Amino acid sequence: MAKETKTLEEKARQLLQERGVSVKDITKLVLFLQKKYLPELTLEEASESVDAVLSKREVHNAILTGIQLDILAEEKALIQPLQDIIEEDEGLYGIDEIMALSIVNVYGTIGFTNYGYIDKVKPGILADLNSHEDNHVHTFLDDIVGAIAASAASRLAHSYPDKAHEITQ
Repeated sequence: MAKETKTLEEKARQLLQERGVSVKDITKLVLFLQKKYLPELTLEEASESVDAVLSKREVHNAILTGIQLDILAEEKALIQPLQDIIEEDEGLYGIDEIMALSIVNVYGTIGFTNYGYIDKVKPGILADLNSHEDNHVHTFLDDIVGAIAASAASRLAHSYPDKAHEITQ
């Protein structure tokens, strides 16, 4: 069973890379979320937290499912009206956010707060993924990446319980 999980993780990481998202990109989002609360946080520590989130099976499943749906939308292989909804990243669709919430749920309610914030401001790689300037569809990927960063930031918040009152304010 462990080999299967490792294979899923490797495939999930490979798909992220192929779609233009690196661990460093996600790590920068974690630093963005935590800089006010953990000013001493290093790139290495934030990256370790991203890697821990990326080791979760729930995350692998969301990455594989979301990216596959984005690819099918690029290939115009979805049924209508779903094709147009996903291709246009329609604001009222919401299933992309629901998938992302399955990731943030792993680290508790602070994950929801972190995710809501980063999804609203869309810094860094999230702005690139959400730009709709090329032929790629990232309806699911931008939310998944935001959820991974939010989860990694939440994991760090849980690692510093003495700062918990500051992190949730």
